[in-house]
Amino acid sequence: LQNFSRKPRNKVSVREGQAVVLLCGPPPHHGEIKYSWVFNGQRGFLQQDARRFISQKTGNLYIAKVEPSDAGNYTCAVRNMMTNATVFSSPTPVVVRRDVVMGEYEPKIEVQFPDTLHVSKGSSVKLECFALGNPVPSISWRRTDGNPLPGKIKINPSNGALEIPYFRPEDAGVYECVAENSRGRNAARGQLIFQNVEHLHWAQTLKDAHMAIDANLQWECKAIGKPRSTYRWLKNGQLLTATGRVHVENGRLTISKISLSDSGMYQCVAENEHGSIYASAELKVVASPPDFNQRPVKKSTVIQRGGEVVLECRPNASPRATISWWRAGEPLRDSERQTILEDGTLRITNISKSDEGRYICVARNHFGASSSTGAVVVKESTKIIVPPLSSDATVGQSLVLPCEVSSDSSLSPIFKWFFNGKAIDFSRQEHFEMIGG
Repeated sequence: LQNFSRKPRNKVSVREGQAVVLLCGPPPHHGEIKYSWVFNGQRGFLQQDARRFISQKTGNLYIAKVEPSDAGNYTCAVRNMMTNATVFSSPTPVVVRRDVVMGEYEPKIEVQFPDTLHVSKGSSVKLECFALGNPVPSISWRRTDGNPLPGKIKINPSNGALEIPYFRPEDAGVYECVAENSRGRNAARGQLIFQNVEHLHWAQTLKDAHMAIDANLQWECKAIGKPRSTYRWLKNGQLLTATGRVHVENGRLTISKISLSDSGMYQCVAENEHGSIYASAELKVVASPPDFNQRPVKKSTVIQRGGEVVLECRPNASPRATISWWRAGEPLRDSERQTILEDGTLRITNISKSDEGRYICVARNHFGASSSTGAVVVKESTKIIVPPLSSDATVGQSLVLPCEVSSDSSLSPIFKWFFNGKAIDFSRQEHFEMIGG
């Protein structure tokens, strides 16, 4: 949806009791839009009633009979129903002349629907009808074949517009809009013809994408309808054409190695001879240097000698960072016990005391570099060297079961005993006692 021209609009002079039509003249746009008007810069939009009507076909504002309170500035507002963006025209000043009051006159239908309208199955039809006149005309609807109006029909009480949802063959026929006041009546009619085509609708649509720079984007939209639809792609409202990195094939859009300039609002348009539908999504391309704030390397990892250590290095970065590991000022290389995995994880097997120390992960991309450090502490494994043995004892006799361990000198082992698979609670089971544990 583009902006209105900022060129000032001409003043409109009208007599009290006369009718007036204010032109909106919407700017270039794609997709469905909705028209509203603002009166004298007020916060809310102008409310439609029997006297005032806003056409959703042209955006024009119709006032059937001007009153002194209608004097002021009128601004047309256009809203894109897909993006919710709204743009405003320059104000149109309206001056009400009270030197000569317009006399009464019969209705003149100024807004009406086409003489013939082909309508596809299941679609919604909106018929506009509005008359100028003094006194303000009333609007009514009927079918000329004498059949009653379908019960599902909605007639807008504020402006008299008629809507037929879910159009079916039995809804076809000639519809007549009648405008009446005390000076006379006027009628407009048009024929709705049922068209046996399948209304365009989406089987697959688009979702917003937040992607890293240099990644590959693929979007696909699929529409169902008869006849088959053709597809167009738009970027920020402009037709998107295939270039080196951009490939368009019907409802599929592929962009390889996306860059910051690819960010924007994209629309897939499916259309056939009966209409068009739009699907939209936003592409945000993220570009940032490596950052360890959310996921630093684990500060300290304690591992027993002979075991295996895994140190993860997963900074946030866009594009993905290249990872290297350093220790004592030297880069680490893959070896028999040491491997740097594809995702940057460092894996060391069969750990020995010599592997103890500080490890630095360095992450780089074209936007910068960052590092995070973690320590590996190697301990001797804890082993039971004197286990309890099977013993025979008589009832009432005391029995001592040994349990001796070897462990790292920096560690203080904690002993737990189990009887028939259940932990012994020495505070409650008085005939059990732990000696020196």
